Amino acid sequence: MDRYSPAQAVERTGFSIDTLRYYERIGLLSDIGRTSGGQRVFSDADIRWLGILRCLRDTGMPISRMQTYADLARGGDETLPERIALLEEHDEAVEKQITELQAQRAHIREKIAYYRDLLH
Repeated sequence: MDRYSPAQAVERTGFSIDTLRYYERIGLLSDIGRTSGGQRVFSDADIRWLGILRCLRDTGMPISRMQTYADLARGGDETLPERIALLEEHDEAVEKQITELQAQRAHIREKIAYYRDLLH
């Protein structure tokens, strides 16, 4: 198992040190190891967990739902149905967002074409 300093965790995940501290404070990260000097040490499992948190955050999941997901994940296999339901709900929200963004992109492209026509 590899161990990563906070700086290495930042590099691997794209989160800031402040975000990592915040996530630990609010319970999204738990059981983060420490050196004898008290510095956080991240494991491969922590880095993988931060990967799913990044995915959820970047796709617009609210922190409160991420906390629910984290609580469920710590609950063991008996919470699998709830985790699936939560992720399916989020997937539907992401799909809706993609559809809305595609419509907005089409509108932007129409405006670009209109302006290009004006130039000619």
